[in-house]
Amino acid sequence: MTRPLPRPTAETRPFWEGCAEGRLRYQRCPHCEAVQPIPRSLCTRCQSTGLEWHDASGVGTVLTFTEVFRAPTPAFAADAPYLILVVDMDEGFRLMVNGDSTRLPGLAIGARVRIGFRAIDGAVLPHAEQVL
Repeated sequence: MTRPLPRPTAETRPFWEGCAEGRLRYQRCPHCEAVQPIPRSLCTRCQSTGLEWHDASGVGTVLTFTEVFRAPTPAFAADAPYLILVVDMDEGFRLMVNGDSTRLPGLAIGARVRIGFRAIDGAVLPHAEQVL
């Protein structure tokens, strides 16, 4: 079974291209300064169409996480056990990422983590890499 991978759209392509280059990117409106929770073509606060892409620091705070011991499909079985984290990034957006429990000792809600990147089946995905 093949693993489901992201399919870039016109709105998300700069995010995925940034990942391939080792950069975590996010959108912010230059008019009202609102950070967009997900890539889009229109600001959710002021409806401006002039959203700009910025590079994030790659550092955030763990909002929640879970460890998956039994993969939901055979496509993820080789990765189990693995972590799924929701991270509040310092720039004001939220990111859901995977992580490896053996590489994240001391992980807890409220922990500071660094986001890196991992190549999987031809795609480069954000990945929680280090507890700070």
